[in-house]
This record gives sequence, structure tokens and C-alpha cells, in this order.
Amino acid sequence: MVTFKSLRSKLTLVYALTIVTPFSILAFALPFYAQYVLTKDTEKLTEGTLHAVAGNIETYLDDLERLTASPYLNDNVIQSLKIIADNVYDSASAYTKLQTDRALKGTLPNYLINTRKDILSTLMITMNGKPYLTTKNNSIDLIPNFPFQDESWYQQAIEKNGKVAFISSHPQTYLTNPSDIQVFSVSRLIKNPDSGQPLAVISADADTNVLEKITKDIQFNVSSVVAIVDERKNVIYAGKPLTDEMIKQLRARGTPNAQETGYVTVSQTIKPANWEITVFLSNEEIQQKVRWMYITAVLISIGGLFVTFFIFLYSSQWIVKPIAQMKAVMTKVRNGNMQARYEGEGSDELSYLGQSLNKMVMQLDELINREYKAVLAQRNAEYRALQSQIQPHFLYNVLSGFIGLNRIGDKKKLESAIISLSGMLRYILEENQWTTVEQEFNFLTKYALLQQLRFQDRLTIQIHHDTETAQFRIPKLLIQPLLENAIIHGVEPDDQEHAIYISALIASEDGNAQICIEVRDDGVGFDPNASHSQSHVGLANVRARLQQVFPKATLTVNSELGIGTCIAIKIPKEENAS
Repeated sequence: MVTFKSLRSKLTLVYALTIVTPFSILAFALPFYAQYVLTKDTEKLTEGTLHAVAGNIETYLDDLERLTASPYLNDNVIQSLKIIADNVYDSASAYTKLQTDRALKGTLPNYLINTRKDILSTLMITMNGKPYLTTKNNSIDLIPNFPFQDESWYQQAIEKNGKVAFISSHPQTYLTNPSDIQVFSVSRLIKNPDSGQPLAVISADADTNVLEKITKDIQFNVSSVVAIVDERKNVIYAGKPLTDEMIKQLRARGTPNAQETGYVTVSQTIKPANWEITVFLSNEEIQQKVRWMYITAVLISIGGLFVTFFIFLYSSQWIVKPIAQMKAVMTKVRNGNMQARYEGEGSDELSYLGQSLNKMVMQLDELINREYKAVLAQRNAEYRALQSQIQPHFLYNVLSGFIGLNRIGDKKKLESAIISLSGMLRYILEENQWTTVEQEFNFLTKYALLQQLRFQDRLTIQIHHDTETAQFRIPKLLIQPLLENAIIHGVEPDDQEHAIYISALIASEDGNAQICIEVRDDGVGFDPNASHSQSHVGLANVRARLQQVFPKATLTVNSELGIGTCIAIKIPKEENAS
């Protein structure tokens, strides 16, 4: 279904409903109605004519039907057929044979020969297969041993069992020199009036030209084609050659479609034979009679639509164009171009709306410069302040370690530690605020080396990261404060040997890949619910920095007194900084 969302589409709908629809009705509906009335009047006149023609054909078929019943009018003919049907002809006396042959070859032809000229011949086939032909053309004879029992007209006569059978158009294939004339036939099974025993089949053949004679005088006010079909929809006669579409429609149920055949059809049933006579009236000529109405209505409609269309086009452009310009300005503003402005002219409502849009964009630009940029600057300052809090704390603890080395007099280790510290400071003081897991873990290794110089065998630090996590980007010095807290709060208060494990790997949680960084020690631990656990400055800073750069990341702390502490950071892999 079409949805009218834009203003132009809505205006077009209004135009179509108020202008196009009335003109369309004027251009097509009224002429169509006139054509419909003219067609119906023509059909009524044609039906009356067809009724008379069908009556003439019915009269002719009645003559043929009476002709096939003529053997019943002569007792000698019926008696002769009984003799042949009872198979006593060969054993009969010479007189009986003479009487039989005289009845069938003389008496019966006299009944049949004095008929209408268009009845070409009559043919009777006895039950033993012997034929008797009556024709006005003495040069025509029957083909010897012709299989009459295989002919459709013979079989239809047998099926009717004494009633008349009307046979469709066919050639006379049983004659020795048949012409090209097509005939239609009326056949009947002759039965013994007393016993009902089949005696013979008689068929009368009529030239199809007689149908032309009957229908040729039909006159209609348009060109037409007359066709007659039998009860099986086979064409018996057509005044003109029929197209494939016309034949198809004749054989189909219902009235032929005028748009497909080009003709309007009127039909009448010929009752004795259940034939149907159909007249195809030229639909084109019927349309020509009202074509001038179509032309006048269409010209008026086209002229009216032409004028109204340009009026609509101008008025809709006057409304739609300013709105389209304002929409373009809003799109540019949405994409970040705060300098876009509406440049329409005029003093109407649309111009006032455009000026209001310009003021709104200017105020929005000022608001962004005043508020949004200030917030960004504040967040950057907070981020750098958090980093600056970590660095002095770290240096204080490292220098404390150096004091310890100096007190024990290990100059060589002190020199090595100072070199490591310089590399660490170079890493810390780099302008880039981001690093990779691999670089951060290398830094932690140097830091761990310094702390191990301080605590000797009391402290073991193991650092490992998976290869897949090496290039994952994180803020610089994110993990170092966690290691520093583990040493200060987990290892330093106790004089026993302890170990710290630092790892980074990729794990899946709820189908989402995450970078898991863990700092775990087996130190003295602490009570997470105690107030002093919140005083760890390094842990608070790490949590704040983590939330700033990775909003979906989590930091969890698990600790038990006398067992140790585990701090886990989980960062969705999809938040990897580019």
C-alpha cells in the first residue's frame, strides 16, 4: 500500500481526487455508457433476427427428420427389411427376393428422390451391412465393402435407438468420386414396429450451402459473422473464416469476450438438433458509432488537465521548494555544519518559518560552543589530573626502594636499578597517553625487577599476557598502580614470602569477547567492607580512569584476610581504541 508521507505526495493526492477524477469520468465513463446502451440495443435487434433464422433452420431439419422416417410409410419396405434382418433372404423364393429387391431398390428410392435439391443423397445400411444409395447424380456410387459401421454418424444413430441423430459437417468419404462439398446429416435407426428389432440405419445428407442460403439475407447495422455449431461445439457452418480466438470462445462455456475476439456475440439455440447459431457483431464498428463522443470528451479532459496541471505544478512548487530547502539545512546541521542557513525570500508563513530556523541554528551553535566544548575541556583536564596523581606516588615508592639498596651497599644493583628507572621514566613522560598491553607489561617487568631488588626472596612476581592481547590499546599506567598496591598493602606488611601474578587473556562472556587483566597476590589481604579499603588512592584512580575511557568496562576486587587479593579488569573487545 502506498503511504503518502511527503507534502508533495499529499498535494498530488488532493489534485487527483478533485481534478483528475472528474475529468476521467467525463472522458471515459459517459462514452462507455453510451457504447453499452448502443451494444445492448444492437443485441436485442440481433436476437429477434436470429430467432427467425433459427426457425427456418428448424423447419429444414424437420424435413430431413421426416425423410429418415419414410421407410415406415411403406409396408413393403418394412417387410423387405425384416426378411434381410432375419437372414432368410438367401433361402427365400425367387418371388420373395424379387419383391424384396423391388421394395428397396425401387419403391424406397421413389420416396427419397423427390426431395429438395440441396438434399444430395440418402443412404440406408441394413443390419447385414448391405448399403442402398439414393442420389440424383447417377455417376456416383458407393465404395465396395466400405466399413459403414465405423462411421460416427452410423454409431450415433445406433446410440439414439430409433430417435433422430443430427450429424455435424463432414465429407462423403463412402462415395467413389466424392466432391469437396461438406454435408451435414440426419440419421435414424429403423426398427421393427412390432418387435423393436433393429432393421437398418438410414442417413440423409444435405449440402451445408443450404445454411448459407438461409443466413445470407440476414442484415445487421454492423459487419457480422454467422456461425453454427453442433452440440459438441464443432463448427458446421461459418459465413466467414473464423479466427482461433473466435473458435476457442465458441467451444468454451459462456459468452465470447469482445475484447479478445473483436466481436460482440449473440446466440440462439436450434432446438431439434441442440445446435447453436451465433452472430459475431463487429465491436470496432459499434465503437466507431460513439467514437466521436470519446474524442470530444478526451479533448476536453486533456485540455482541462493540461491547464490544471500547470496551476498545480506552480502552486505546489511554491509550497514544497521552501520546505525542501529547510530540510536540506537541517540535514547539514545534523551532519555538523552549523554554518548552514536558509536563504528564502518573501514575507509569508514559510519565509517566517525559515528565518526562525536560522535563529535556532545560530542559538544551537552558540550553545554547543559554550557548553559542549567546555565539558570536553573539563574531561580532558580531569583525565590528565588522574594521571598526574599516579606518577608522584609511584616515584615515592621506587625511591624508597633505592634507599634500601643504598643502605645495604649494593652499588651494582643500585646502578642497574637506576638504569631501569630511567627507562621507566622515559616511558611515563612520553606525550602519548595510550599504550598497548604488550608495552604496559614490559613496563611492569622493569618495575617488578626494581621491587624484587628491594624485597629479595620475599617477593616473586610473574607477568604473562596472551599473544592475542598484545596489541590491545589501554591508557598508560593503568595496571601499575594495582601492582604497586599489591606490594604495599599485601606483601610489605608481612615478613613471609609472597607471590604476585599478573596476566592478560581473552575470555568469552555471554557470547561477547572480553580482555581480562588480573592482578592477584597471596598477601595479607583486607576486608573489602572496611572503611580503610577505600583509602587506596591507586585503586580509586585506576577505576576512575577506566570508566572514562571504557564506559562498559568493569573492575572487581576480591580479598580475604590472610589469603590475598585479586583485582580483575574486564574490557569488551569491541571497545578497543583505534
